[in-house]
Amino acid sequence: MPIRTLVWGENVHEQKNKIVADNYPEGMHNQIAKLLASDSNIVAKTTTLQEPEHGCTVEALAETDVLIWWGHAAHGDVADEIVERIAQRVWQGMGLIVLHSGHFSKIFKRLMGSPCALHWREAGERERLWVTSPGHPIAKGLPAFFELEMEEMYGEPFSVPEPLETVFVSWFQGGEVFRSGLTYRRGAGNIFYFRPGHETYPTYHDDTVGLVLRNAVNWAYNASQHPELLDAPNTPVDEALEPIEERGPKLHHGRQEGFK
Repeated sequence: MPIRTLVWGENVHEQKNKIVADNYPEGMHNQIAKLLASDSNIVAKTTTLQEPEHGCTVEALAETDVLIWWGHAAHGDVADEIVERIAQRVWQGMGLIVLHSGHFSKIFKRLMGSPCALHWREAGERERLWVTSPGHPIAKGLPAFFELEMEEMYGEPFSVPEPLETVFVSWFQGGEVFRSGLTYRRGAGNIFYFRPGHETYPTYHDDTVGLVLRNAVNWAYNASQHPELLDAPNTPVDEALEPIEERGPKLHHGRQEGFK
């Protein structure tokens, strides 16, 4: 069964900036979806901030195996209710791929529990991405490094938690370096942060970037979902695996729900 992938685009710069509109006349989200199309194992749909419930309805997320997120100018416009809904789906097992300036998105900060801040410079610098974990599935088919001729610089320190694995480290012409491909797990959900993707440059027309994204979708996919991870059941004494005798005072009784 193909991996059902939803590409979420903020779709703000494309409407207001001619350079971005010229780079991505059909929107960045649609171009990202095109990069995924060459993999027969992926079926991609797109949605945007402007859609009802930002396109992330309960029904849409229930039918999503992997969510790709690109945002920048309107992080604050994403409703907190939707952020919490997405977080719960990630905990249940939905994969999440956060791109570029999505490091400041509400959903990424919610799942990281940290500021996710960094240094930056918009100067059209060459970016060289080194594969630091060549055996990782996201790096499958990649050379030792690849280059993007024009990109925005991101520099350390990047205030995120220590990742499970660092797949890429970037070097920029100005001398800065940055951990540009990081993996995490939250609950049952796999998360990948991938740095490239500044809107005024043609990053999402690059074939190697497309390969990384296709690999990332396949890696992030979780065939089994675990909604039970959201539950906190009160297990009665008579259901204990070994016989026990109840003793001492208590606040809750029987199968009474706890506080969340």
